[in-house]
Amino acid sequence: MPSKSSARLAALTVAAACSAASTILFTVPAHADSVRIHDIQGTTRTSPYAGQKVTDVAGIVTGVRGYGSSKGFWMQDPNPDADPATSEGVFVFTSSTPKVAVGDAVTVTGTVSEYVPGGASSGNQSVTEIGKPTVTVVSSGNAVPAPVVVDARSVPAAYTPAGDPAAGGSVNGLTLRPAKYALDYYESLEGMNVKVADARVVTGTDPYSELWVTVKPHEHQSRRGGTVYGSYDSQNTGRLQIQSLGSTADFPVADVGDTLAGATVGPMDYNQFGGYTLVASQLGALKSAHLQRETTAEQSRGQLAVATYNVENLDPSDATFEAHASAIVHNLNSPDIVSLEEIQDDNGATDDGTVGASRTLSKLIDAIVAAGGPRYEWRSIDPVNDQDGGEPGGNIRQAFLFNPERVSFTDRAGGDSTTAVGVTKVRGKAALTASPGRIDPTSDAWKNSRKPLVGEFVFHGRTVFVIANHFASKGGDQGLTAQYQPPVRSSEVQRHLQATEVNSFVKDILKVQKNAEVIALGDMNDFEFSGTAKILEGRGELWSAIKSLPKNERYTYDYQGNQQVLDQILISPSIRRGDFEYDSVHINSEFHDQISDHDPQVLRFRP
Repeated sequence: MPSKSSARLAALTVAAACSAASTILFTVPAHADSVRIHDIQGTTRTSPYAGQKVTDVAGIVTGVRGYGSSKGFWMQDPNPDADPATSEGVFVFTSSTPKVAVGDAVTVTGTVSEYVPGGASSGNQSVTEIGKPTVTVVSSGNAVPAPVVVDARSVPAAYTPAGDPAAGGSVNGLTLRPAKYALDYYESLEGMNVKVADARVVTGTDPYSELWVTVKPHEHQSRRGGTVYGSYDSQNTGRLQIQSLGSTADFPVADVGDTLAGATVGPMDYNQFGGYTLVASQLGALKSAHLQRETTAEQSRGQLAVATYNVENLDPSDATFEAHASAIVHNLNSPDIVSLEEIQDDNGATDDGTVGASRTLSKLIDAIVAAGGPRYEWRSIDPVNDQDGGEPGGNIRQAFLFNPERVSFTDRAGGDSTTAVGVTKVRGKAALTASPGRIDPTSDAWKNSRKPLVGEFVFHGRTVFVIANHFASKGGDQGLTAQYQPPVRSSEVQRHLQATEVNSFVKDILKVQKNAEVIALGDMNDFEFSGTAKILEGRGELWSAIKSLPKNERYTYDYQGNQQVLDQILISPSIRRGDFEYDSVHINSEFHDQISDHDPQVLRFRP
């Protein structure tokens, strides 16, 4: 998965262009005069007046946004109709700083449009707006309409209706059923003043002064206070993003499990970074749950500890080496083997043909020693320049660290960036033709993606095969609040091909040696219940060990309030039949001050 920061910065760069390019006008024949806000909003997701000029639409200003590329204000009709499907609020897009204040009674003449955050190609829902407005302030100091309370009782248990097959799976034309579906309920409040109270935080505050809360405290609650994403059919309906109309300096710096105590109030918006969002004019007070970073158990003398850790585009210029080293030494208890993902080349994102990463890895190893850990050795294979995806110029790759005092690496020449590693038989047992090696690196399955790194290790005389992976990201998938339901997961096509390749390689090992001990681990960029995981597991060749944990502990990543599994350690039958311990060590995903957006995983077993 691309880092949240890089994806967000890229999107912000094009926000102004998208604002113009992604406005969709739905043409209807009649001209509209003097309509009410609920007439404009209508009973579906798109306005029956889109593309038309409306005159003297009346409302009370409930919020003013004078920053960003979407400047404007929200107004609400204080005299609602009787239809719960029609919102009484609407956003007025002024493009420049609005000259109104909260409490102003105004009339607006302008053109109705449907703005799609992120552009039409994103598949996102649209926001009904009045643009090119002429605004008249009728009076000031009026009472703002009382907010609608959004809570566990008001939000339905069902997430969304299925899209209309005749409309390509879009829900846009369906009549809203706010009493039945959560997304319909939120849509029926678009632009209106809403309130949540004593809401628990389910993602740490991000660098853009945003966080997520849940209004359903018992919905799929994790052991540490978040909400677990357990299947495609079991959505967390109580999640809601919180932004603020106030100063970013005043935004609460929260971790998972904290609470916004009291009332958080503001207009209901929709954006490309998570869908329905309460843009707060009033924020609840932060009440800390004092969440602590976890520490896993130390392996015993007879246990081999194998870990996977995505260190998020680590290069020599980063300031996170000491923190990563401390995490490996103290939180992970110095595993015997550490599979690292997102190790960048020695000059990071500078795109000058550099592919070596010895400086990056040596700097991390030195920091581990300084933190009191072992002096690891490392093995990796440099990629072909600019062929493995990730940040342009960064040449991310997987790398093995191993503690030579505890485990040895079997070096076999012949592995390089374009040569496929194979399996052979040596004295009746499976062996790699090259170690380290890469799995079928010229296959289309790995186009613009990281190729799996395979290594052969020996612990107490037993050979263990380790396959380090970093599958294709979820970039390009439609969001959970998309207009297309169910959303299209286009990126999983490549991951399925990649999973097939890895499973086939594991089969090759097990055909030679049925009881071989094989571990496939890394950032799989997909869930333990996904099609990708099922293909990896095959017919029992592998098994995702995170499924040994209780469901409320199965997560390695927190995205938009959904705690989910992206990082996995899959094990062959001989390991699964034995005595193993598995731990998802929560040191990053739940915290505002994370050094990576992934939590590391550790497997301990006796080969």
